Amino acid sequence: MRRSISYCEPNATLAGDISTWKFIYTTAVNLPKGARLRFDINSKGRPIDWQIPQTNLKEKSNLIWLELPGGKEVGGSEIQHPQLFTPSFEFVLPAEVKSGETLSILIGSPEGNPTKGNACQKIVQRRRPFQLYIDPKGKGDYKDPEIFNMDVRGNKLTTLRIIAPSLVNRNKRFDVIVRFEDMHGNLTSNAPEGTLIDLSYEHLRENLNWKLFVPETGFIALPNLYFNEPGIYKIQLKNLKSQEQFLSPPIKCLPEGSLSLYWGLLHGESERIDSSENMESFLRHIRDDKALQFYVSSNFESEEETSNDVWKLVSQQIAEFNEEDRFVAMLGFQWQGDAKTEGLRHFLYNKDQRPILRRKDTKNNSLKKIYKTNNPKELLSIPSFTMGKSTCFDFEDHHPEFESVVEIYNAWGSSECSSKEGNPRPISGGKQGMSESAEGSIQKALNRGCRFGFVAGGYDDRGAYQDLFEADQTQYSPGLTAILSKEHNRVSLVEALQARSCYATTGEKIILGLSVAGFGIGSEMDTKTRPGLEFNRHIVGYAIGTTALTEISLIRNGKVLRSLEPDGDKIEFTIDDMDLLSDIALESTGEKPPFVYYYLRVMQKDGHIAWSSPIWVDLSSSSASTSAPKRSGSRKKVG
Repeated sequence: MRRSISYCEPNATLAGDISTWKFIYTTAVNLPKGARLRFDINSKGRPIDWQIPQTNLKEKSNLIWLELPGGKEVGGSEIQHPQLFTPSFEFVLPAEVKSGETLSILIGSPEGNPTKGNACQKIVQRRRPFQLYIDPKGKGDYKDPEIFNMDVRGNKLTTLRIIAPSLVNRNKRFDVIVRFEDMHGNLTSNAPEGTLIDLSYEHLRENLNWKLFVPETGFIALPNLYFNEPGIYKIQLKNLKSQEQFLSPPIKCLPEGSLSLYWGLLHGESERIDSSENMESFLRHIRDDKALQFYVSSNFESEEETSNDVWKLVSQQIAEFNEEDRFVAMLGFQWQGDAKTEGLRHFLYNKDQRPILRRKDTKNNSLKKIYKTNNPKELLSIPSFTMGKSTCFDFEDHHPEFESVVEIYNAWGSSECSSKEGNPRPISGGKQGMSESAEGSIQKALNRGCRFGFVAGGYDDRGAYQDLFEADQTQYSPGLTAILSKEHNRVSLVEALQARSCYATTGEKIILGLSVAGFGIGSEMDTKTRPGLEFNRHIVGYAIGTTALTEISLIRNGKVLRSLEPDGDKIEFTIDDMDLLSDIALESTGEKPPFVYYYLRVMQKDGHIAWSSPIWVDLSSSSASTSAPKRSGSRKKVG
């Protein structure tokens, strides 16, 4: 029996290339006049996807057309699908095509002009499918499709991306991954023959003189690097062929330390891969391409967004990808309650195979019921986008045992404070977008006595955010969360979040440190056990940027206590806050005593921001005498 033949010319291409693509089909049966052919390019229409062609034969660029065996060209028409973002393309045969004859579908320029062709997708994909459906009777009754496959490979090498830890200890060995990437961030080995890469860094050891070849895999692991002395380092790679230099994010080497810094995404999606459609590919993208060290799933709880089957698949993949000391995957989901009183939540489990709590279920239709039936040691509740108008949470009913951290930032804006109060990335939308609500201000909640650490979310176009992408909403860069933890596993990372040992950035791996009287970020202390805090709080901090720093602000009780001058891309400082605690302490609305809190906000020249979690000092009623020691002069600044 004769079989149909389907193949592409070319059968392989480079990501982002523009050309004319030919899909050749040899039929195994007679196709009568009037038969219908429907061609699907499987594109979602995003800038990174395969470019959608047009059907007007009078236009000579980015055109899709059918070429019959005799060379006659036939125009097509767009067919819209209610469940798809982009059309398919349908052709009607004007004459019979006999068995064994070949017809072709072409996308690009009829004149062969490469500048007027069709753009390939910007994502590498092996055996990228295109589908041709055939209806011999012409009544729209399409059967199983014919498949054309094309390999999309990495384009020319443009970037060397260095993946290294942010904190290391002196003489402790660590590994570095080098990714060889094209202009679209794909792994590639497409480099001129003989390309060599030179590796170096500050305080270079004499016996370290490495030259790297561009590997076929597009990445290479460099094991057992270490630094002899404490300091700030950046690993440098130099392309000896092009003379281009590439630097790693900063690495801070400590004399010794018990905590490591891990970067990840608590809430967010990828613009490349939809986690609901392919969780396995998504997790590989987050772990390998994004080089993050932890991830929490964040599907919305509604059945329309996340069916039971999807939740089961997400749960299975999270369990399979969780790997101690490599990549921590945790199960989570988003839940939206009443504005102001409940707001938008990202729930995080520290165990596998846990249920998704649907708001339509009576036992899960309020936060009070959820908190009553769950253990705070196993479930974290993270208020998100608290200053969004329809997602607002006013923190009047704050439950610190569940809500140990709050999302201060995601790609749709910061909830630190209002735009009038100087928010550098405010929530801002027009008539179709979402405006800010001052009631959800994180600073206002802190001033009332709420205590939580800061985390960041990424990009999201689901659930409460689904209309923002198409509206005139201001969109910023996806954020990152840094967790300071003893170990790289679920238990340790969740314990660190519960202890507020974390901080947030707008997407860059900025290194932060802050301590008050030796207590690190997220800590609480009081004057009962440390009476001297009533008269002086010794503050030590540092920040190391991925580029030049422009603004370093030490925030006390929601206001800038001190603005500091950076030294290029770094700063280290010590400050003695000698204001009497009784003069500056805020009154708590709860049972807590009067208090002050401090946190660090850092801004870079490129606009990226980082926020440390706060540190609290309580004025205990049983502290030492409130009479201040005599002192002369103004506040003292050391260092």
